[in-house]
Amino acid sequence: MFDCQSPVGREKYNYACNLPDKKTCKMAPKIRTVVTQTFLWLFLAVAIILILYFVMTGKGERVSVGWFLSSSSPYMWACLGIGLSVSLSVVGAALGIHTTGTSIVGGGVKAPRIKTKNLISVIFCEAVAIYGLITAIVLSGQLEVFKMESALSNVSVMNQNWFSGYLIFGAGLAVGLVNLFCGIAVGIVGSGAALSDAANAALFVKILIVEIFGSAIGLFGLRSGRSSSIAVILCVTRFIQIQ
Repeated sequence: MFDCQSPVGREKYNYACNLPDKKTCKMAPKIRTVVTQTFLWLFLAVAIILILYFVMTGKGERVSVGWFLSSSSPYMWACLGIGLSVSLSVVGAALGIHTTGTSIVGGGVKAPRIKTKNLISVIFCEAVAIYGLITAIVLSGQLEVFKMESALSNVSVMNQNWFSGYLIFGAGLAVGLVNLFCGIAVGIVGSGAALSDAANAALFVKILIVEIFGSAIGLFGLRSGRSSSIAVILCVTRFIQIQ
């Protein structure tokens, strides 16, 4: 990241993005602020409306996390976890490619030699999305046909289904968040690698090592998702043996 308030930081940022001076330093922070505030106010408004609805209709006891978790379908939570593992990973890869891609294109204007070898940064970012896709495929293999009536009629079946659903949701969310931040980190480091390579070719290999370690964070998330899927299998196997 560059300090747009200083002349040196502004010059480096414009050199990377190949954009006019004033627009570069003012547009990106405003967009981030508007998007963040929009989502926060929207979430707050929806929460207040739902709480007032339940309180005014005599259903205030439903304003409870425990009631919501026990009343919602574990199949829904499992599907949400699988979806989040893919979507968050793809968002992280997109942000990383956007960050490093603009620097490669902008730096390539002054130093065309950096365009080819710096594409490895884009490959590292794309690998983050593949980690999420692999996790989603593994977790989706654990889903089976679910009926709420049969689950509520047997306490053992209910506990096994709820545990598996929340576990798959947690695994998908964890993998998605890990890959999201991994993609952002790889994109920022890749951007620095492109700019450093444009200034001094000897710095590329040194910064590439940092980028490799940053990309390895996604493998840790992939491993955690795999461990959670194994826990689901063990839970199902133990339940079958008890039956």
